[in-house]
Amino acid sequence: MNLPSLFSRHRCGKLLLLVLATTFALTRFEAASAEPIRYGRDVLPILANNCFACHGPDETKRKANLRLDLEADAKAKRRSGAAIVAGEPDQSIILKRMTSTDADAVMPPPSTHKQVTPAQIETIRRWIAEGAKWGVHWSFEPVSKPANATIDSLVSAALAKKQLSLRAQAAPQTLVRRLWLDVIGLPPTPEIADKFAANATPAAYEKLVNELLAQPQFGEHWTRMWLDLARYADTKGYEKDVGRTIWPYRDWVVNALNADMPLDQFTTEQLAGDLLPNATQAQIIATAFHRNTMTNDEGGTDNEEFRVAAVKDRIDTTMQVWMGLTMGCAKCHTHKYDPISHNDYYSFYALFNQTEDADLSSDMPTMELLAPKEETERKHWQARIQTLLNQIKPLDEAAEKSHANAERQWHAPAIAEVFSKDGATIAAQTEGVIAASGKAPPEDTYVVTLTLPPGTHTALRLEALTEKTATGEPAIGRGGWFVLSEITAELLESNARSIRLSNARTDFAEANDPINAALDGDEKTGWSVKSQPQEQHEALFDFAEPLKLTTETKLRVTLSQQAGDTKTLRRFRLMTTDVASLQPRKAAAEMRKLRDELAAAYKAQKDFNDNLVRLPFMRELAANKQRTTKIHVRGNFLDQGETVSPNVPAAFGKWPAAAPRNRLGVAQWLVNRDNPLTPRVWANRIWARLFGVGIVETEEDFGAQGSAPTNPELLDWLATEYRAQGWSLKKLIKTIVMSEAYKQASEVTAPLREADPRNILSSRGARFRLGAEAVRDQALSVAGLLSTKMGGPPVMPPQPAGLWRSTYNGKNWIDATGEDRFRRGLYTYLKRTTPYPTMVTFDGGSGEICQMRRIRTNTPLQALVTLNDPVYLEAAAGLARRMVTEAASTKARAAYGLRLALIRPLRAGEAAPLIALQQEAERTFMAAPEKAEALLKAARADLPKNVSKAALAAWIVTANAIMNLDEFLSRN
Repeated sequence: MNLPSLFSRHRCGKLLLLVLATTFALTRFEAASAEPIRYGRDVLPILANNCFACHGPDETKRKANLRLDLEADAKAKRRSGAAIVAGEPDQSIILKRMTSTDADAVMPPPSTHKQVTPAQIETIRRWIAEGAKWGVHWSFEPVSKPANATIDSLVSAALAKKQLSLRAQAAPQTLVRRLWLDVIGLPPTPEIADKFAANATPAAYEKLVNELLAQPQFGEHWTRMWLDLARYADTKGYEKDVGRTIWPYRDWVVNALNADMPLDQFTTEQLAGDLLPNATQAQIIATAFHRNTMTNDEGGTDNEEFRVAAVKDRIDTTMQVWMGLTMGCAKCHTHKYDPISHNDYYSFYALFNQTEDADLSSDMPTMELLAPKEETERKHWQARIQTLLNQIKPLDEAAEKSHANAERQWHAPAIAEVFSKDGATIAAQTEGVIAASGKAPPEDTYVVTLTLPPGTHTALRLEALTEKTATGEPAIGRGGWFVLSEITAELLESNARSIRLSNARTDFAEANDPINAALDGDEKTGWSVKSQPQEQHEALFDFAEPLKLTTETKLRVTLSQQAGDTKTLRRFRLMTTDVASLQPRKAAAEMRKLRDELAAAYKAQKDFNDNLVRLPFMRELAANKQRTTKIHVRGNFLDQGETVSPNVPAAFGKWPAAAPRNRLGVAQWLVNRDNPLTPRVWANRIWARLFGVGIVETEEDFGAQGSAPTNPELLDWLATEYRAQGWSLKKLIKTIVMSEAYKQASEVTAPLREADPRNILSSRGARFRLGAEAVRDQALSVAGLLSTKMGGPPVMPPQPAGLWRSTYNGKNWIDATGEDRFRRGLYTYLKRTTPYPTMVTFDGGSGEICQMRRIRTNTPLQALVTLNDPVYLEAAAGLARRMVTEAASTKARAAYGLRLALIRPLRAGEAAPLIALQQEAERTFMAAPEKAEALLKAARADLPKNVSKAALAAWIVTANAIMNLDEFLSRN
């Protein structure tokens, strides 16, 4: 007897049969009406996470010669059957292996510590049953805007699936504080919030949004996000980690964001501003984006190794920032999860491999950035030096003319050999000149062998010359000096003997260093030579007996000297006639004065040049110096394989028509309308900054290993809206903050916590801790201390002593004074190896690598910072001063301080704990005045009139407690 007939015999059975039939029908209806499985959205993430490591793109790691990332391979018939048989799940080997109970057969193998869940297996089964329709990863699909949709309709649709709806709008003052912190990174005043609350209309709200977007602080706040991506820092990194002048680039970003520069232009100027026709100074400054790469100044390193590392960093950063792809995985092998081959990586590398920078300590190429005042000063020193040279020239010519006859009697001997006994590098030049370079030991001995032609030689002339440039002109600001403690001569070869030098005389001698001291054999005395630029000195030595030579002969001259300038040149001359009456040329008093003035001018010019801002920038190599790019086998730049041509990864669109094959073409490709990743990545990035988490949580990875979007339709709507509005950041931000989804109250109910615990569906207003810079800036702002000064060199607010101890780096952290002590966090000096500790504690980065997002942590160290760090103590003192000077009674002061911090109106009795804290603290400080004194000193607090030290110290404690409230440190 069948089951229906059995049930039909009884009334209750008939009822049960009806229920079963209805349930079966509903199940079939749900299955039929369920949304079809999509490969890119539903299947690919499962395969990528569990299968591609062994059966994916990387040919070096592929098992069983099976690829599951390609449709043809996955569906191909094999000896044991096809991995995927469309429409027949039970015949598909992939499902048999995933569901196997045999440890040797199940996939993925137990050794991978991965396991496919039953739900994932069911997804694979349904997909195959539906025909195993292939596709691409969801983020690689073209962006399409949902029709007739808004942010609110799309958020509401996602919430409806969880039986939720948009919440009511947040309280007016709370909403104003949220908006200020999100748009400009600073809190409003209670007065501004109350003014809006009195007229909280949509028009008033929009007016407030527009005003904030126009504030210069907008660019400062949003620049911090970009500097994380740009791996910005004020030092070079690696071992020495010395300083680098890069802050003009930071100021360029601030200005670009304040001007609402469209993303396509923002991209082009940073990646290739130098390649634009008639590039402006600002466009070249923008290219410093990719000069934020680290430079290794450590001795003995291979410059090419670290140049290559910098180029690879530029590639990885570019692809991650604009397209959210982990392309760096392909530098050693084909990407295991995304369609980026090893060849693709180095083809893309070729586009960035043609710039002049080469890991040099000079950071070349650099550009000088002069303010108008500096332009004037430069011209002043140039004119001053030229004037002095013009005055010296006729005097020099006259002196040369008067000595012309005598000079003809001297001739320059050839230099056969020259060396240093103590390690300097010595080289012979023309006309009897020797030059020393390199190591400069405290004492040294130069041995010079001269070739004397046949004839009579009666005297030796030694000249000290200043350094010359390649054009023969003296080097700016450099004279030369050395102390000649002894000079000896000896003939070599067949008639070898010592030659006695006598009758020493010179054009110039220090009072305590006469030239004869060089002949007395005492190494502690000697001829002191101090020459100014464009000046030379000479000493004459007679041979005690004239040298009458019948053949060419070698004369060895030994110069022993103390602590000399290794750049000073020496020149030798020989005389062939009687020179006993000839005296060295002496500079006239007028010439001496002019040369002293010239030396001072050169030094001033050098000091001026040394202090100029020199910004590293990108510049392409000349056509005849372009590098050939080859694949680096396993990522090793020393093991190079086949040559590659410049190109973009084939899976992400073709090269734009007519675009040049260089960085400029890359920029055009990134913002090309056919590129689906750039608008999605950027729209998601902005959403994440306003809601605390992205629609795609893994901002750094939009590939197969990244998170799936929680609301893909919303992401595409934002991406297309961003692009359609001309890539305007301000318009996108306004669109988001004008939505009801953004304005929701942030209070959490039990149903909300159950249905959307992390608020990834935007079921309420976002609540999250402020970023490192905003925590600091808000404290200083509420305290009335925050400086509004914008731009310029970075500053050094207080930090614990002794942190800067980099090897071979003698620089020190010097606490800023005046308003520089209270600049916005954006302007804090960032040293890569020792980043500012309070910023790091609140999850700021070091600038060593591209930081795609800051993962918020919650640690005891953060409380220790806001309770004890000098900046926060000084901020607490500032707030305490406002409380005691701008309010009268204890109750009013406590309420006023709390209102300044939280902005919203206070609830009944909310200030009572603060009043109790202040009173208890004041009693403590009255009993121990030395503690009050210590706190006031640590907080650098000025004592207002009619306020005792104990009272002010107690109010500082109270203000510090206010600034440590969770509500103050959070954006609600």
